[in-house]
Amino acid sequence: MSRQDELAELQRVLTDRRDSLQGRLAGDLSLLRELAADAADDVAFAAIESDSQLADVEASELKKIGAALGQCRAGKYGICEVCGTNISIARLTALPYATKCICCQRQAEREAEG
Repeated sequence: MSRQDELAELQRVLTDRRDSLQGRLAGDLSLLRELAADAADDVAFAAIESDSQLADVEASELKKIGAALGQCRAGKYGICEVCGTNISIARLTALPYATKCICCQRQAEREAEG
């Protein structure tokens, strides 16, 4: 399979994940509203907090997926935002919204550590 074919497949994966997350977030927000309306004890508040944190994680992932799909439309998907080289298909398969090649990602992590 060519790189272009593999990138097209990854774009489909991103689109499917986006659609799934959007549906789950809509359900999560509905559930949070119900829990908040019925919240009368510490258990209910703990459930609200847990669901809220999960919704935050999913919203963050959704934002990254949206950016990756934007890169697809611009013809820049799979290209490292730092050095401009191709991000490996293996990396994109593991993390479809990766914006850096593994070398640049590791360098960014080293710099962040201090």
